[in-house]
This record gives sequence, C-alpha cells and structure tokens, in this order.
Amino acid sequence: MVPAFVVLLAALEWPQFGGPQRNFQVDAKGLAAWPASGPKKLWSRELGEGYSAIAVDGGVLYTMYRQGSQEVALAADAATGKTLWEYRYDAAFLPTMKMENGPGPHATPLVTPTLVFTTGILGKFLALDKKTGKVVWSHDLFQEYGGHVSDRGYSCSPLAYRDTILLKVGGPGAAVMACRQKDGSVAWKQHDFAPSPASPVLIQVGGQDQLVVFLGDQVAGLDPRNGGLLWSNPHRTDWGLNISTPVWGPDNLLFISSAYSGGSRALLLSLSAGKTIVRQQWFTNRMRLHHGNGIRIGDHIYGSSGDFGPAPLTAIDVKTGKIAWQDRTFSKATLLFADGKLIVLDEDGNLALATVSPQGLRVLAKTALLHRNAWTAPSLAGTRLYLRDRRTLLALDLAAGR
Repeated sequence: MVPAFVVLLAALEWPQFGGPQRNFQVDAKGLAAWPASGPKKLWSRELGEGYSAIAVDGGVLYTMYRQGSQEVALAADAATGKTLWEYRYDAAFLPTMKMENGPGPHATPLVTPTLVFTTGILGKFLALDKKTGKVVWSHDLFQEYGGHVSDRGYSCSPLAYRDTILLKVGGPGAAVMACRQKDGSVAWKQHDFAPSPASPVLIQVGGQDQLVVFLGDQVAGLDPRNGGLLWSNPHRTDWGLNISTPVWGPDNLLFISSAYSGGSRALLLSLSAGKTIVRQQWFTNRMRLHHGNGIRIGDHIYGSSGDFGPAPLTAIDVKTGKIAWQDRTFSKATLLFADGKLIVLDEDGNLALATVSPQGLRVLAKTALLHRNAWTAPSLAGTRLYLRDRRTLLALDLAAGR
C-alpha cells in the first residue's frame, strides 16, 4: 500500500530531497545512452557555493546557494536557467564552524502546491510563496528551539506529512519537530536525541505511518502525528555522523549505513498488538555509505562505500548482508534510478548511465562534466537531468533520438 503522503508528492516532478518518494527513484521513461560527444546540454549557469540539491515542479527549479555572507533561495526557469525570483538573507558563519569542504547551504528545498520550504546552515527555516519568493512565515531553529549547531552547518532537508512539515532540530525537548504548513505554528516537538546530519524519511509499517530519524547514536521510528517514540535501535559512529538517508523496502526491511566506523545493518520491522517489533537481520562493516546515497533495486542496495580513500560502488544483498561485488570505475558517487537504468554522478564530476544487477555494473555512457566537488545528487524530471557542483548549475536532456 502506498501512503497518501507519497501519492500527493508523486504528483509533483521532483519535489524534495531524494525525489517524490525520497528514495532517489522516479518513474521516468526514454533515457538513452549518449554519444562520445556527451549528452545534450540545454543550458548552464554559474551559481554561488552550496550543496543544496534541485527540486523541480511545473517547469521551475528550486535550490539554494551562498553568495558572500548571504544565503539565497532561488527559483529558476527549468527551460533556460534564468532566475524567476530570489530570496536573500544574512547567514554569516559562526566562529565554531569549519567550512573547508564548502560553506553550504546543504539542505534541499521542499516544494508543495503553494509553498517552498528551505533550511539554511544556521537553522533559518523559511516558508516562501512558490510564485513570488516572499516569506510567508519563518523560524530560527537555533535561537527559538536551541537547535544543535554543527560545525559543518545545519543540513536536514524538510519533509511534508499531511498538513505539517517535519524536520530534525536537535534542541532540548525538540530533537524532532513538526510545524503546520499554513502558518508555521508548532504541531509538536519531542525528544532529546543526539543530533546527526541525516534527513528523515516516512515509511509505513503494517498500515501505520512512521517517521524514521537517523540520529547521532541510533535510528528511531516516531509517530508523525505527535512525535511519540515507536521504536529505536542503536547505531553508533565516530563523532555521531550518521549522514546517509535510510532505505526502506516493500518487505519491511530498513537499511541504514554510515562511514566513520559505522557500517551497515538491516532491521526487519513488524507490527504486533499495536507495537513495532524490531529485529536486526544482519550487520557488516564492509558497506559504509558516507554522505552519498544508497538505492534499493530488487534485493540489493547499491552505493559508494568508504569515507577517506577509495569508495568503490558496492552491491549488497539487503536480506543477508553479503557483498555481491565492488567496482572502482567511479570515485565516490551519488545515484538515481529511472527507466531501468542507474544515473551515476561521482565527486570528480563524471556523469554516467549504467545498468546494474547482482552480477555487476555495465556502463552505457560516461562523460566528464563538473569540476568542483560534485557531491550533490542530481534531479530528474522526465528525461531532463539537473545537476550542480559547488559553483555551476547544469541542465541536460537524456532522451533518445536527440
């Protein structure tokens, strides 16, 4: 059964971090390998610093970037890349912050039928009018709720549930919070969990909606209606850095993975007498997703495994934890899956179209496109691919017969 919140978001093209279902997969058709000259380039434009990914809806792109001491929320024409509106605000770094790998913003806008929700590195949480960019309401997660000030900056991408927006805050009694979309009023705030950079996901267990939050030392399931704790399971890493988004499967297996000595585990969730039962199926340190993502295709998870040093693309059986293969064709990469094909963007800026199976990786086309830490996952709307590095925004057409 597909939850109602997923059906609503699926009506939009790429409305949030990870796409309509937040699993980096989309029902697109017509993707084709490109010639040696590369895929068709529609346009490119310079952009300020940042790792915010691109949301897409109604022919408009939404993302964020930094210019000087300001953060900027941007709406751009998807056909040309030209700015439709911008909203700028001051966001000077705090003395404790370390920005040697890029200053952010890190979070991806969330697009709903009328509003765009953004979060910046200093915890500025904004609801912007989708057509004009004007502020409808706002919160300061650090000042108002004592949110956790990470040395890399806030990174949680907001998530819609019914009439609320869900996000991690990290403050006392406000580790996770829900705000009403229409006016920003707090629907609930709960818990004193250790914070982490990972963004939450919504799943359904036995017909019950659950919010999965990957925390500094554990993963937990909450009731998205009120924040009540449904279950938790330990998962510790060095420095509390659980970053990658959990992956949920139709067989009720939850896959979580992290670098920094964290490793991977699969948890089987089930509902019994109204309570969630958690059973660990396996754990391994041979798969360690860093700040990239994992994608589940069939019974295997695919993702780049490693933190410092090599990070080979790895296939792991989600039911057993057995590594099927590792491939060093690409450096550390982010992945999308559509039309039976894997779109790979590695951190060196190499873009590829490939097929994967438990037997291995087959690259159909590959080209070098970007240059400055291409850590941001691309977004796909139809056959149009939107991607960025720290300074450049680029649109491509991956359709056959171009």
